[in-house]
Amino acid sequence: MRKLILSAWGLVRENWRAYAVLNIAYYGLVAVFMVYVAFHQALQEELLAQIGAAFMGGPLSFVGQAYSSAQVLPAIAATFFVNLLLGSLAEITLPSLIIPFSGLIMGVVRAVLWGLILSPANPGLRLAMIPHSLTLLLEGQGYILALLAVYVQGRAFLWPHTAGVEGHARGYVEGLKRTGKLYVLVTLVLAVAAVYEVIEVLLLARFAP
Repeated sequence: MRKLILSAWGLVRENWRAYAVLNIAYYGLVAVFMVYVAFHQALQEELLAQIGAAFMGGPLSFVGQAYSSAQVLPAIAATFFVNLLLGSLAEITLPSLIIPFSGLIMGVVRAVLWGLILSPANPGLRLAMIPHSLTLLLEGQGYILALLAVYVQGRAFLWPHTAGVEGHARGYVEGLKRTGKLYVLVTLVLAVAAVYEVIEVLLLARFAP
């Protein structure tokens, strides 16, 4: 495992400029739209209601049920797999395997939505966002690493010489290999984020007035 992590981190260091830009862009968008929604509170209330409905009676109800019944391990597993399989693989990585770099669009959308939904301008979220800000940073980092994989994959496919191979087919395969390496970090970060988020949310619910 250590070797896999070091190999993946080597890719991050190799593409550190893109990694830095993705961090600035992602967290910057979150911050900008947190400020924006402070002046459009009705929009935040509507989005929070929609999110609540999705977790209580919609397609993500199994996650909501695990949290509401304080089932720690099921909640961690549900959070982790939703973030990894749906949030990262399905929404960011898979589209980019068909249309290079297209997953970056989902990264922009998610950052904007996070800002709109999680803005501490909402009185009900101000105290909760103090501990939840770490969840935002951790999960955000998992998605940023998935977005970096999109960049690495697209670059290897369209400009295969940058990956040390010749031909777009070989570049595509090399991009897949590098994406797999980066997903070691994506998986690790999202696992840590899921553990922290569940403990944080359940503790907040337990001690809420």
